[in-house]
Amino acid sequence: MSKASDLFTLKNKNKVEVQFIAKGGQITSIKVPDAAGKMADVVIGYDSVDAALAGDGYFGALCGRYANRVVKGKFSIDGVAYQLDVNNGPNHLHGGLDGFNNRVWEVKAVKIAKFAQAYELSLVSEDGDQNYPGKLKVKVIYGLSDDNEFVIEYAAETSKPTIINLTSHAYFNLKGAGTGTIENHELLINAFRYTPIDGIIGTVTGKIDDVAETAMDFTESKKIGLACNSDDAQVKLVDGIDHNFVINNYDGTIKLAATLVDPTSGRKMEVFTDQPGVQIYTGSHFDGSEIGKLGAPIIKWAGVALETQIFPDSPNKANFPNAVLRPGETYKHTCVYKFSN
Repeated sequence: MSKASDLFTLKNKNKVEVQFIAKGGQITSIKVPDAAGKMADVVIGYDSVDAALAGDGYFGALCGRYANRVVKGKFSIDGVAYQLDVNNGPNHLHGGLDGFNNRVWEVKAVKIAKFAQAYELSLVSEDGDQNYPGKLKVKVIYGLSDDNEFVIEYAAETSKPTIINLTSHAYFNLKGAGTGTIENHELLINAFRYTPIDGIIGTVTGKIDDVAETAMDFTESKKIGLACNSDDAQVKLVDGIDHNFVINNYDGTIKLAATLVDPTSGRKMEVFTDQPGVQIYTGSHFDGSEIGKLGAPIIKWAGVALETQIFPDSPNKANFPNAVLRPGETYKHTCVYKFSN
C-alpha cells in the first residue's frame, strides 16, 4: 500500500526529471533545461514533501471526480437528481471537500515501450463517494519519454451512470519556480472561442464566445501580463485568467492545445490533448502568505495552470461536451506536456 508521503521519480536520458507523491498523485517537481542547458524546477510548489502534504492540496494534483465547477453542485442523469458538495462559493469544485487530490493513490512502476520510465496510479471511488453515483475505478499513467514529453493518460470505468472530468492541476513557471510571475511568459492557445464566466453564477453561463477583440485572444502568441493587466471585464472578475478555452476542431484526437514560452530562459512547453477544452488559470488567489520553492513567497500570478478537460458545468449544459460515463464505457483522456528550448 502506498503512503501519502511516498515520493516517486521519473527520469529520461536528457536528465529531465519529474517527481510526484502518492497523495493526490501530486506533481511536486519538474526539472527541465533552459537554452544554455541549465536545469530548473518549473512547477510551483514547496521545497519538501512535508511542506507539500501540509500546503495547498491542489498544487500538481489529480482532480476529480469532476474537475472544475458544477453550478450549485447539482446535476441530473436519466431524471435522477444529485447534490454534490458546495465547496467554492455557490458551486462544487474539483470533486468536493474530499476530492481525488486528497486521496492516497496506489502507485506502481510499469514498463511501457514509449516511455523512459512510467508509473501507474490507481484508486477506487465507491458508489456515493462525495454523493457521486457509481463505483468508479480509475487508473492514471504518468510517463516520461526521451523526447521530453511528460504524458498523463487517464482511464476510468463506472458501475452506474455518473459524471466525470479528470485533470492535473500543476502550475508552471518556465523561468523557474520562485523567480517571480509569469506575466512575461508568452502564451498561444489553439482556440478561437472560450466560455465566458458570470460573477454571480461564479462560473460559465453556457455561452461560447469568440476570443477576437478580447483579452482572451491568444490565437497569436502574446505576453500573459497583457491580458492579466487589462481592463477586460472577464479579467476583472477573477483578477487574471480563470477561463476554459474551446480547442479548435475538436474530434477526440490529440491536438495542440497551447504553447507556453519563457523568453528569458528559452524554455518552451507545448500542451497536447484529446479533450475539448483547456482551463487557463493564472493563480490570482496566491497572496504571498505561503512560502514556496527557493524560499520565495508564492505571489499572485506566480504560475499558470493549463488544465486539459471537459468544459465546466458540462453536465448542466446541453450545448457543452458530454460528461456522462455509463457502465460498459471507458473514460479516456490524454494530456502531454512537451518541453523544449
